[in-house]
Amino acid sequence: MRALIVVNQRCRHGDSDLEPFLERLRAGGLVPRLCVTDRPETIPALLEQHAAEADILVLAGGDGTINAAAATLLALRRPVAILPLGTANDLARTLGIPADPLAAAEVIAAGRPMPIDLGEVNDRFFFNVASIGVAAQVSQDATPEGKRRLGVLNYAAGAARALRGARPFRARIAAGARVVSVSTVQISVGNGRYYGGGMAIADEAAIDDSLLNLYSLAPQSLLRHALLLPLLRAGRHGGRRGVLTLTGSDIRVTTDRPLPVSTDGEITTHTPAHFRVRPRALTVMAPKPRESSPHAA
Repeated sequence: MRALIVVNQRCRHGDSDLEPFLERLRAGGLVPRLCVTDRPETIPALLEQHAAEADILVLAGGDGTINAAAATLLALRRPVAILPLGTANDLARTLGIPADPLAAAEVIAAGRPMPIDLGEVNDRFFFNVASIGVAAQVSQDATPEGKRRLGVLNYAAGAARALRGARPFRARIAAGARVVSVSTVQISVGNGRYYGGGMAIADEAAIDDSLLNLYSLAPQSLLRHALLLPLLRAGRHGGRRGVLTLTGSDIRVTTDRPLPVSTDGEITTHTPAHFRVRPRALTVMAPKPRESSPHAA
């Protein structure tokens, strides 16, 4: 099989030595072709240019790299693989793809094709989460230098700053037959399981369940937000004071003023926001289930 590997050198570990990774792919029976760019906006064009010469498309970068290529990957209809070189790597975490490049090469060469869902908001795609409010502010404030210096701690530091200056907003949320109005500082809608460097959108969330998981965080004191943090990180915040949770495949959010919406860490659209899920939209290479796992296929 021929593997096209597109490397985003601008991501946190984009300057890594990839020769051992390539050798492991060759040992696994793949013929790799490397395309390297320090301009992430050129990744879709590179994929389109070389896809005809590839049986599998490998994206070497972080969540932003993969998100930027989502529409192109959807159109090309090739199996997709991930070499996680970014800061958070939440899609890789959701799929169980290891951070070690050699182990990731094993998944690409010997893994299993796994159909996954794709989230969509106002015609913008997302794999992990789309957010309004505090998390969107964190995305706006994040810098490449901060990500390189602090890693995933950059998100925690940014969230603390954003919460201190958070301005509550009113939102109307419609999910199926349920319609609610809330005062909130953050609304997050997850397609996958993890976001923000390992936080879980919901305890039961999965990237292949044809559902979106929403939570809304009410204005509260910094102390109460701090006490909620371990539950938010574990995805066990459902039913807690100040937290509204909903699920659905089609969700609409209108706000009392236009607000930015971040998708996988990048500001890409604004409210009003129409969230949808595209079931089994892409096929990715994931680790084979362990035979001893009760969830193994």
